Amino acid sequence: MKLLNDFFKAQQQVFDYFGYVEDWVAIPLDDATKYYWRLDQNERGGGIVHFADTKEELEQETGNYYTNEIYTQRFLPKWVYRREDYTMICVDTHTDGNKFLQVFDNAKEVK
Repeated sequence: MKLLNDFFKAQQQVFDYFGYVEDWVAIPLDDATKYYWRLDQNERGGGIVHFADTKEELEQETGNYYTNEIYTQRFLPKWVYRREDYTMICVDTHTDGNKFLQVFDNAKEVK
């Protein structure tokens, strides 16, 4: 099926861009490029990613403001995949067992 082949080819291109190698668990991609975001990561690699619809909501932590914990599992060599234009973060939503490879636009990062 061409549609299915195209899907897996596109997914592999995203993985290749970030240098991500799927291992043991298949974690789905989540497009979070519309959000403003901030990463609070500790020295061991864990932490929280904060994201919101607007920069103001992120800074004030109100409105459409969300957080996800960095999903740190030993089968992954790292949990934050930062490139020049985009960053992919393995996250645990703590909702219904959902984990994602959440992709953020670096142009919307608030430090």
